[in-house]
Amino acid sequence: MRVPKLVGLMAMDAREEAKSHGLLLDAPDRPDFPLVVVDYVVRQYPHPGAEVPRDSMVYVWFEFGEGGGEGGGGVREPRVPRPPSGGPQRELDEPGDPYVVVSPA
Repeated sequence: MRVPKLVGLMAMDAREEAKSHGLLLDAPDRPDFPLVVVDYVVRQYPHPGAEVPRDSMVYVWFEFGEGGGEGGGGVREPRVPRPPSGGPQRELDEPGDPYVVVSPA
């Protein structure tokens, strides 16, 4: 039997889909897996389409919700002061500029 695609499904839908295909489902990183309802599957093994015997175990992983998980990108806040827009403003001194840019010699 072929493993269905579970990635993108909510936990409860993934359990039902696996059950309808005669497969068992487990989430090694979630001891509360039987209670998980709305977390989304982000990875699975074996991959969708793989041939496995009936009653085989399919492992799934979920994305963590707000404040959960390890690592991540952290809080995104605007940098203050904002960097100037438009890239380099000049390469040569402008006429009458009191601040002369000197090239390293």
